[in-house]
Amino acid sequence: MQLMRAGQDRVSLLHPRSGDGKTVASSATPYRVWVDDPAQFTTDRIATLHHNFHDHPLMQLPQLAQLAKELMASGQCRFMIRGASETSAFESVLKARSPDRREVDEVFRHIEEPGSWVALYNVETNPSYRAFLADVMSSAQSLLERKQPGIFKVSGYTFISAPPSVTPFHIDRENNFWLQIRGQKAISVWDHTDRDVVAAKDVEEFVLFGSLEHVRLEEAVRNRRHEFHAEPGDGVYFPSTSPHMTRCDTDWVKPGDGVCISMAIVFYTEVTLRHARVHQVNHLLRRLGITPRSPGQSALSDAVKAPFGHLAGKVRELRRGTDTLRPLPPGSY
Repeated sequence: MQLMRAGQDRVSLLHPRSGDGKTVASSATPYRVWVDDPAQFTTDRIATLHHNFHDHPLMQLPQLAQLAKELMASGQCRFMIRGASETSAFESVLKARSPDRREVDEVFRHIEEPGSWVALYNVETNPSYRAFLADVMSSAQSLLERKQPGIFKVSGYTFISAPPSVTPFHIDRENNFWLQIRGQKAISVWDHTDRDVVAAKDVEEFVLFGSLEHVRLEEAVRNRRHEFHAEPGDGVYFPSTSPHMTRCDTDWVKPGDGVCISMAIVFYTEVTLRHARVHQVNHLLRRLGITPRSPGQSALSDAVKAPFGHLAGKVRELRRGTDTLRPLPPGSY
């Protein structure tokens, strides 16, 4: 993977390889995620990853096409409209059916056509892919538990496209292990604490209500990004609410090799849940004309707010008929 930050040259980050040039994998754990220096990894900031899940049978295009057919029946596929850009409103460019009204089988038969784009949501509803996610998370368990014990609601999203294609600028509630599976893609990620990129009130609106209305890329902050140029076996970790977008160009495409696949394995932790509770209180304080501290800025402030945010969240969940996020038992992910 190559990492390019604003004002810096690209730095080559090479995979550990054996003498025959193949990516090194543990004999005890055939498929895994790893980092160059585990001691430097923290779940509080963006980090580059390595993995060998791109070789996994479930990540091959025929298996993903079969999964897409299953997920389409339950409304778990999304399609990007033609002409979407990095600055497009994220919610306006994703549709539940393909732009040309093709069935999902037909979409995959033409998946190498330029601009094709399909996302498979919540792949864990399929037992085989739920086990796949479990393998990913188990391989990363030692990294995660150093800072953020307790894993909640692990989900998987697979993105399949033919360049040129983009995923517009947006944020997610969850922490993200983003893995490049096939082809080449650039992913840009911004610091989740940079309030010049996304204002605190807009983060709150998204975390609490799912609104991305005001989460848009401004050219003035583009050069504050961390840009990663990823190939199969590369990956990026980024924390909850980190702004990000992706771009898939055509310079690597060859006849018979024109499909780009990436996978996002997303999850909550005790820390992200506590931050969500702080957002609950901050939203109320902001309505009273008070400018509150963002989650993570003050441990004392967070400790005071979190219990009240928990109560507020309970009220909202009862009104919506949803369950509170609860940690999964150790080893269940």
